Amino acid sequence: MQQNRQSGILLHPTSLPGPCGIGDIGPAAREFVDALVEMGQHVWQMLPLGPTGYGDSPYQSLSTFAGNPILISLDDLVADGLLDHRRLETLTAFGEGPIQYGQVIPARMAVLESVCRTFSRRASAELLEAFEGYCVAQQAWLDDYALFTAIKDSRDGRPWFRWPRALAQREPTALDEARHELAAVIRCVKIQQFLFERQWHALRVRCHRRRIHIVGDVPIFVAHDSADVWAHPALFTLNETGRLSVQSGVPPDYFSKTGQLWGNPLYRWDVHEETGYAWWIARMRRALELVDVVRIDHFRGFEAHWEVPGMARTAAGGHWVKGPGKEIFKALIADMGTLPVIAEDLGVITDEVEDLRDTFGFPGMRILQFAFGDDPKAADYRPDHLPTNCVVYTGTHDNDTTMGWFHSEAGKSDTRSVKSVREERKAILAFLKTDGSEIHWDLITVGLKSNAALCVVPMQDLLGLDSSARMNLPGTDRGNWQWRLRSGQLTPEIKQRMRALVESSQRL
Repeated sequence: MQQNRQSGILLHPTSLPGPCGIGDIGPAAREFVDALVEMGQHVWQMLPLGPTGYGDSPYQSLSTFAGNPILISLDDLVADGLLDHRRLETLTAFGEGPIQYGQVIPARMAVLESVCRTFSRRASAELLEAFEGYCVAQQAWLDDYALFTAIKDSRDGRPWFRWPRALAQREPTALDEARHELAAVIRCVKIQQFLFERQWHALRVRCHRRRIHIVGDVPIFVAHDSADVWAHPALFTLNETGRLSVQSGVPPDYFSKTGQLWGNPLYRWDVHEETGYAWWIARMRRALELVDVVRIDHFRGFEAHWEVPGMARTAAGGHWVKGPGKEIFKALIADMGTLPVIAEDLGVITDEVEDLRDTFGFPGMRILQFAFGDDPKAADYRPDHLPTNCVVYTGTHDNDTTMGWFHSEAGKSDTRSVKSVREERKAILAFLKTDGSEIHWDLITVGLKSNAALCVVPMQDLLGLDSSARMNLPGTDRGNWQWRLRSGQLTPEIKQRMRALVESSQRL
């Protein structure tokens, strides 16, 4: 991380405006880059970019290496001559409201499949050559992912551990047969990944020309139903049928009295160590092909992770198990040199976790919503206590919006009591010397003026939106990830006010 003072906005591409039901990496993304420049920002932070599975969570991706084809701009495909503009007419009915994944995904995928069917005929010779080169360059993960996706589609979307045994356990004869029978679908998946990569590269070039850095997100764990686990089962704690013998989660916390049960397979760290952490090196290399800085979600899991029995219904009965510690980062740095990482160090953080973070100079995260409560560590998040080497946020995708949090009732979306909410609100108003009428601007201001090298503001907080704009409620699997920015909602007045604050806090 650069140590000069900067600021940025957290907004996932799916939340960008547009008439076709979901944000993508086309015209609206380019306009957002321009808006960042207008506001004096240097960072665009987003959530994981992989293809989503059950629950539509970007933190439960079908591949940690692939891009989400839903983010492909259909408008740009029209401009490239790969798609007839009339195919977009049926999608405009979705409008700019919250994302209805169950309707939007099938409709957009149907359009993308039509693009794939005519790709060889419509694409230029130069584009076809670029596609073939991409398939060779990304073969190490692309072949497995394309085969995985094709088989999954042919099996009505069932998870790989419920496929016929020969396919689930990757018997060579069964895989050869699947490659032959599903060749057209496999090629289609590869074309989609190529189109995503091509558009993403163009967007990233635009960001770099405008001096915008992209902060991406790598969850420490991968989804059980993913190409990663199917292709490399020996790296994960599975039983002989491919089911979870143990699973990931976190103990009871601010969000849940019974903890959070994530359902991800845990790593066999001994096997990773034997391979010199080769899979992790490939994963981080791939991430940094797409983004400039990687936020590692649940960084503390490298020191110790919360292990829960595979059949458990809550995370309360788990226990801590040691992770690889410093060895994995030594291996990554030895292979890659510098490692631009932000450590998501929230939750139960011990001295050992802090030592792991600080040994490699990774900036941690400080959330201003956590700075005024009765937690013993609340003082660590106070804006006047922040170290330089950290990233300060008003909130994250897992928090309520700042307006929603400030006006929330006890226990509605977390474990706070009536008394603690009352005391917290009193402490906030006293510290900020405000009446709370513009609490979002108050927190943005103190975050920008703090010592933190980087200040990041979720778009919902910049707009002063209430709880209806919340991105995710941890521990739930419905109604999340749906919020979208509307056209015109980021007004010139908001942009001007943000730029003035950035300039006065010496982050311009």
